[in-house]
Amino acid sequence: MKRKLTLTLLLTATATAAIAGPVEEQIRFRQSAYSFLAWNIGKIKKQVVDHPETYNKDYVAAAANAIAAVANSGLGELYGDGTDQGIGWKQTRLKPEFFQKKADVTAVANTFNEGANELAKVAATGDVNLIKTQFGKVTESCKACHDLIRIKE
Repeated sequence: MKRKLTLTLLLTATATAAIAGPVEEQIRFRQSAYSFLAWNIGKIKKQVVDHPETYNKDYVAAAANAIAAVANSGLGELYGDGTDQGIGWKQTRLKPEFFQKKADVTAVANTFNEGANELAKVAATGDVNLIKTQFGKVTESCKACHDLIRIKE
């Protein structure tokens, strides 16, 4: 039984590494995903927080769906061993402590994923006040993750 479990873990680790790719590729994909995420967060912020007079339900709903898609895309696979060092499009800002704080990271990531999915649901209603509230929760979870595992520029 122990041998079977060890073999399963080894195969899973190998498959994950094969899917995710080399360290530099993992970092590039991760940086690209977060840039796309930030772009869509900015769209919602502009229309719901900064300039609500420009609010467009379809535009905000599309941005919220994009955020949820990123949240559900399996980004965790792009945090392989060694991705706290190296260059993707630019130098990674992942703190080395990431690998010792996986339980905390998982909790923050789950909060983000749940919040992003709820934001997509709320955005579909068109209720600007609900969207603004849920958007605040999502961006709080982003900040919590940055504080936990991201090196400040």
